[in-house]
Parts: sequence; C-alpha cells; structure tokens
Amino acid sequence: MHVPFNIDALRSHLNDIVESKTIFENNNDARQEHLESSTYELALKQLEHRNKLFHVDGPRSADLQYWIWTWHSKLEAHLRAIIKSAQTVDHNLKVKPGKRISAEESAARLQVALLDEILPCLSTVSAEKLSLMTILELVRMQGNGGVQSGMKATAALVGIGKTVEAEFKSAICKESHIPLVDYEIKRGNYFSDLGYKYLHERRLAAARSQDLDERWTGDWSQAMRSKIGAFLVNALESVATVTRTMVDPETGDIISEEQPALYNAYEFVRGHKLGVLRFNEAVCARIAKDSTLNTVHARHLPMLVKPKPWVSYNQGGYLYNKSSAMRFKDSVEQEAYLQKATIDGKMEHIFAGLDVLGSTPWRVNRDIFEVVINVWNSGQRMGKIPPAVFDQPEPILSEGTERDIVARAKHLTRHKMWAQANAGNHSDRCSVNYKIEIARAFLGDVIYMPHNLDFRGRAYPIPPHLSHIGDDLSRALLKFAEGKELGERGLRWLKIHAANLFGYDKANFEERVTWVDEHFDQIKECATNPLEGSRWWVKAGDPWQFLAVCMELNKAYELEDPKTYVCAMPVHQDGTCNGLQHYAALGGDVLGAQQVNLLASDRPSDVYTHISTSVEAELAAEAEAGGEKSELARLLCGKVTRKVVKQTVMTTVYGVTFVGAREQIEKQLKDRGDIPAELCWSASSYLAKKVLATIGDAFTGAKGIQDWLNICARLIAKSVPQEKLRPDEPAGKAGHSGKSLRKMQMTAVVWTTKLGLPIVQPYRKIVRKQIRTAMQSLYISDPRVLSEVNTAKQATAFPPNFVHSLDATHMMLTALRCREHNLCFASVHDSYWTHACDVDEMSEIIRDTFIILHSSDILGSLEKEFRERYKDHYVALENIASRNKVNKFVHKLHTAGCRIYARRDQAAELDSIKELLIFTDDKTSIAVVEDKNMVATPEDAAGAENMELLAGKFVRLTDLFPPLPKKGSLVVSDIKHSPYFFS
Repeated sequence: MHVPFNIDALRSHLNDIVESKTIFENNNDARQEHLESSTYELALKQLEHRNKLFHVDGPRSADLQYWIWTWHSKLEAHLRAIIKSAQTVDHNLKVKPGKRISAEESAARLQVALLDEILPCLSTVSAEKLSLMTILELVRMQGNGGVQSGMKATAALVGIGKTVEAEFKSAICKESHIPLVDYEIKRGNYFSDLGYKYLHERRLAAARSQDLDERWTGDWSQAMRSKIGAFLVNALESVATVTRTMVDPETGDIISEEQPALYNAYEFVRGHKLGVLRFNEAVCARIAKDSTLNTVHARHLPMLVKPKPWVSYNQGGYLYNKSSAMRFKDSVEQEAYLQKATIDGKMEHIFAGLDVLGSTPWRVNRDIFEVVINVWNSGQRMGKIPPAVFDQPEPILSEGTERDIVARAKHLTRHKMWAQANAGNHSDRCSVNYKIEIARAFLGDVIYMPHNLDFRGRAYPIPPHLSHIGDDLSRALLKFAEGKELGERGLRWLKIHAANLFGYDKANFEERVTWVDEHFDQIKECATNPLEGSRWWVKAGDPWQFLAVCMELNKAYELEDPKTYVCAMPVHQDGTCNGLQHYAALGGDVLGAQQVNLLASDRPSDVYTHISTSVEAELAAEAEAGGEKSELARLLCGKVTRKVVKQTVMTTVYGVTFVGAREQIEKQLKDRGDIPAELCWSASSYLAKKVLATIGDAFTGAKGIQDWLNICARLIAKSVPQEKLRPDEPAGKAGHSGKSLRKMQMTAVVWTTKLGLPIVQPYRKIVRKQIRTAMQSLYISDPRVLSEVNTAKQATAFPPNFVHSLDATHMMLTALRCREHNLCFASVHDSYWTHACDVDEMSEIIRDTFIILHSSDILGSLEKEFRERYKDHYVALENIASRNKVNKFVHKLHTAGCRIYARRDQAAELDSIKELLIFTDDKTSIAVVEDKNMVATPEDAAGAENMELLAGKFVRLTDLFPPLPKKGSLVVSDIKHSPYFFS
C-alpha cells in the first residue's frame, strides 16, 4: 500500500524518536533535546535515504519525493553561492553624479541592498535548513492558503519568514547551552501571602538558573519576515523545475518539456488585486495524491520530560524552542501588557497554573490504540474514523430532467455538498493518520503537554495534533501515566462516566449507575470483542472514549474485588452550559441558576432540552395554523432535538450572531440526513430565528449583563484620551470631529482577571502597507503600528470574552487547589478531569473555587477598574447624538440609565431636545474639558438640532457608564449543595 510522503516522513521521524530510547539509554532529557533540535536533520536524512533508493530503482520523474530532493539539492547550492557572494561584495559602491546606470546594474544594486538587510537574519541558519524549510512549508501550505490551487503570497512569505525566525532563535538558544531546570511544585496555600512569596521565589530561582548569556532577540517585523520569505521563494523559483511528458496526438511521439515547478502571479478577488503562489499542475496533482498538506513539526509534539517552568511571559514550555505564555495574534499591546504584569510580579498564579497543567503525566492507551489500528487498516468507517474511500454515492441527475431548471438547481446543491463531504473525508483521514503515527511513536513513554493561553486566559496544550483537548479519538488514546485504586466511590464515578459518554447523562446519578449495571453484559462484550461482536459501543455519543471505559470496567470486574482495580482513566466533571452558569452567578439570577444546575435538585436540569421543547411547541402551533412558514414548520416538526439546538444555546452567551446560529443549525440538520439538502439553508434560517428568540425569553438576566458590557465597550472604543484633545482647535475643525476624530479613537477594552492576567481585546481596523520584495509587491499589516479600534467588534466581542476570562480564572483556581491536595488534574475549558477515586474531592474544590470567585464583586470591580483606567478619557457628543436627534445607541443609553451632561433642573429650558439628553440628579453639571471650545453647555444643547454646534464638544467617559444591572437574590454559596453543578 502506498504511504503518503508526509506521513512516511513523520513516521521516519517518529521511528527515530523511538530508536533514540536505546541510543540515549532512556535518558529522557537527552531524548527531548534530540526531539526538539533534529527536525530538519531528520527530514534531510529521510530525503537522502530516498535519493539512494531512486538511484537503485531508477529515478521516477513524476515522483514527488524525487522532485523535492532535486529541488533541495539545487536550492541549497544556489543559496550558498548567493550568501557567499553577498558576504564578499562591495556594499559601498557609489554612483558618480550624472552617471546613468543600466537596468541590470540597478537591479543588482537592489539585490545587494536587500541581501545587506536580511543577511544578519540568515547568518545563523544553514543554507541546507533554509532550503528544506522553504520547500516543506510551501508543500504544507499548498491548497491550504486561502486560494484555490495555490496560496496567498503574503501568507506564504510571512509564514516562511516566521519559520526561519523560529529556527534562528532556536539555534541561539542551543548555542547558549540552556540547562534543564529540575523543579517540583510543593504543596502549599497559593492563596496566602506565604504561598505567593514561595511562587515568586521559585520563579526567580528558576530564572537565575537560566544561562545569563541567553541571547534572545526581539520579534522580527512583518516586513523583514516577508522579505526573507520572498528571497527564499524567489531563489526556489529560479532552480525548481519539473519535466512533463505527453504523447503527440498526431505523430504519437513522446514530447518532453522542462517547466517551472513554482511561479507567482496576480489574480483579482472581489475586485482586489491579490498576489498568489502556485505550483505546476503536475506538482499540485502529486501533492494532492500524496497528502502532504499538513506537515507535523517536532516542536508541536508532546514532551518526554516535564515542560520548562514558566519563569517569564516568553520563557517556559519546550526546553530548546522558544514559546510564549500567550498566543498574541500579532498584537503588540497584548505582549506589552503581559510583559508589564510579569515584571510587576502579577503573573505568578497564572504561570503556576500553566505549570500544573503541563506537569500532568500521560500515556498512550495501548488497548484503544490496537483497536484503532485494526479499524484504520480495514478502511471502514467506524467510531467517527472516516473510511479510506468515501462511502457516500455521488448524486446523479435523474434522467429526463436535464432541462428542468429546478431539478438542476437541486442537483447542483446536492453535488456541491457531496463534493465538500468528500474533501472533508480526505482531510479527516489525514488528521487521524497523524494521531495514529504520533501515538505509535510514544507507546510506552510518559509524555507531557506544555500549555499556554489565548488572549482571554483560556489554557490550551501547545501540541496541536494529539492532546486531551482534541476530539473523541484523541482523548480515548490518552490516559494518565499513573493509576489509582478505585475504591467504592471511584467505581461508582467510573460507571457514571461511562453513562455520560454513551449519552445517558440527563438521569440522576443512581439511575446512571443502574443503567451501567443493566448493560454490563454488552459492556463486557464491547471490551473483549470490540470489532467482531455487536459493536454496540459505536452507538455512543463519544464512542472511542466509551470503549476505553468499557475496557476499564471489564478489567475491574475481572478482579475478585473491583474496587481494588488500579485505574488511570480520567473521569470528567463538566459544567452545564458554563457561560450561563457564570451569568446567573453574576446577576444573582435564581431562575437562570435553576436552569443550569447552580441550585440543588433531585435531577439535573437540561437547558438544551428546555429550549428544544419550547421551539418544538411553537413549530407545532405554526404548522397547524398555516401561513407563509407553515410548510417549513411541518418539515421541522419532530426534528428539533437537543443536539440541534445545543451549540447555539451554548454559544449565545458568547455572542453568537444570527449568521453563526444559522450555520450551526444548518450543520446539525445536514448531519441528520432526513431533510432535503436544498432545503437545509432555508430551514436553518427559519429555525435560527425561533431558537434565538426562545433563548432571549428564557435568560433575561444574562441579557441585561450582556447589554451593560456591550455599552461599556462601545463607549470605551469611542473615547479619546485627554492628552489627544487640543483645546486651542476651533470647534468643528480637524482633530475634533469627523474623520480625524475617528482616527483618534484608538482605545481598546482592557481589563484584569482576579488572578492578575491583563486582557486586551485586539480588534482594530487593519491598515495594510505595500512592501516591495524580490518576488512581487505585497500588502501586509504591521502589528507594531497601532490603528483605530474596530468599535463594533470591540463591543460585540466583549461580553463573550469577559465570560471566557471568568471560566479561565475558575479553571486556574481549581488547578492550583487540586495541586495543593495532590490530585492529578487536566482540563478542557469547563471540563475538569481527575482520577475516578478523586472525583468527590475535586468536585468539592470546583464548587469552593467557583464560590470564592463569585463571592467577590466581579462586575463592581470591573466598573471600578474601568473608571480608574479610563478616568481621563472623553467621548465626543457627535458620537452619541445624531441628526435624527435620537439614534439607537441613545435609546440604549437611556434604557441603561446612563448620564450625559445636563442637570435635571434644566429640563424646562432644554425641553425642545430633551429626548437627546439623559438628565442627572446631580446639582452640578458633569465636568468636561475646561475650555470654552470643548465645554458642552445647556446653551449648546438648546440648539443641538444643528449638529455643527456639537462638533468638538466632549463628555467625560466615566460619566457615561451605565449603572450596574440590579442583582437578584441568588446566594452563590448555595452552589455547594448542588450535586449536578459540574457532573
């Protein structure tokens, strides 16, 4: 069977990792260094091996591996020659005044200038590695770069530049001989002054143990990355060719022609000129056949030793390859705030939490791995593993309907969906292959997952392909490295976990345990004969994880006393729509708390079933009443299940839009398979409106807090710092109104979590600039250049980002407390994992940390921080008012109870425009910039119908913040008595 090139290369690399166990005599520190530092050496080794085979078997001109080796050989020599020439050329050539130079000489001088600029960045990386990085990155991005049959030039060149940058910094790190840091987190109280002091001292000691000569450089600019990428790609274009042959249809002669393997061009996309890179058609066909789209880098694999402790925002995780504690998304603001918080010693608990998550030891579950291998080799579709050959029949247009426009339109829709599913099957197959190969390489090893954060504080494993945060298969392939004896409570929780994974998770705990006992014969059959038996496990919601638990239960009951079984299976405790849980606690919403299990009850509440049942009732009524939408209502009746609405309900609190909700519901309707493909779009649009309206009616408390957060963010994004205002500028002139005012609005929403993590929303209007490279002109955005904020995005994204920061804080608190109690801990956002015997103790910790978090005045603290952070910011009146006197935003401000600037006792004289204003009960008018050109007076307001009188007038931002929503009567400590809060 033919093995795709990238899988074969990965397998060769991973086999080398396995062999290194013998070479290094089980010295995992040495193996980890080898793993991180040998990526391109191993790729080269594999290519050299293949080249020898080519010479034995004879070269195959259409073989991708042969092409890559040929290109690499030529490009390496070409780069060596260019760099050597650049190092010896006279850079001080001068042109005498009045002397004309040829176009060739001008181009040569530009080339010299370019090499002079980028040569220092290339000096540390060998020509051999530069060549391999360029070729492998382009092959990886082919067809995956946003352009059909190619890739966007900007993304490709910047991506290659980043790869060179990473290798450059890795080389510097290795030159510095950074020693390994042996550390253990001692038990202690992280929430006490003593615990905090210990954390700080531990990190200082770890930092001192670093090599003092560690020469990290700052990040390269986007321009520098693109120029380096363009230089390398341009060099590849000049040497890489393919020989194509064809048979002359008239003479029958074989015609051969040498063609460029890679070329750059421009194309117009939506009216804009876009630079693209494309491989030759023959290369594209070979790449697609050989599945080389996703090249795994060794730096993205699990670690064989504990990750390096986080001693700074950019020091931790992998030993020899630089990682960042936060994924910045090219935001210099986020990095600056994080760096400042680190220097101020405010990141200790965050770093400690990342260390806890990264130090959890894992193993590959060999039992599951063996079953997966058998299914994979069979090529069948089973347990969400895609088939080797797509098994859905291609839609065929019915005979005799070729001229029927409606029939042809339906056929085109169905065929498009089939083609997308076919392509998705191929992509999924490659993804599973990576997981299998990585799992194979680490069989028998203890492995670790270094973690870092997104900008909201949520923690993710850095390895992207095989980790516990992945899909059902990824999670089933992993278990804790060490097991613990179940005991009576652990055996009970293992059974509850099995019921949850199958999908029987809405019954009470005792019913779930009974369900497992009643189905134990089937569980045993699945465990002992998973492929040749009834395959009952495939019906589970999470089939591979369920099969893994079946095997654990069977092993336990093979013992005389099942309670003595040593189990390494992680058992999950998941929140019930965790975002709504946080909203209910923030607002003291008793009704919402009951829906999401914050309050004690005999049975778990299920908000998703509640919403789906309500929508079904409305559909039935509309179908019976008749009308314009009755046909769609009848089509959907009985099909709006919990699964159809779950994702939309879950993401509503995270700011899902109507478009997003429609796409979510459309996917679920397609997956059902009982709704015609051509009707899925219209049905999902209709159903999305129903679902969103039902959610709004059910969770009014959450809506009030969302509105408050949204208004605050919109006002902040519209504000201008006082130092940017120019009191001497006449009203209405540039700098105080119109377009120039919008350019002054550069204030992003920033807040700090309870653990001291600064969060900066990165949403700004992209400003692109032209960069001329050796290959073509590029338009790139430079993250170092701040631009005006995207007000709409800042406002709509703030509520979900704020809630994400809360669940991230809760998770970190829980991780730290679990380490204090010596519990093994892992998490997937709002799903917390530990050994079965420790679930009761972890459950208590989860409730305690949630109560600690929400017993503090979170919204009050946020408002206080906003008032302090933005105390010298002002908002232009013209951003609030409109020519129609009262716009939607003013209505929203009025509803929220905002104050603007006028005293209530002036209402009479301002009667003509009082809809425009919101009066305060203060005896003095709100303070504004003390200058006659900027003070908004009652006289100005009296003539506010003339918008020009509002130009240049500003109001203090802190006077516009609406009052906090009133809090309900929920007592947050009652959560401690809710058995289904996390379950």
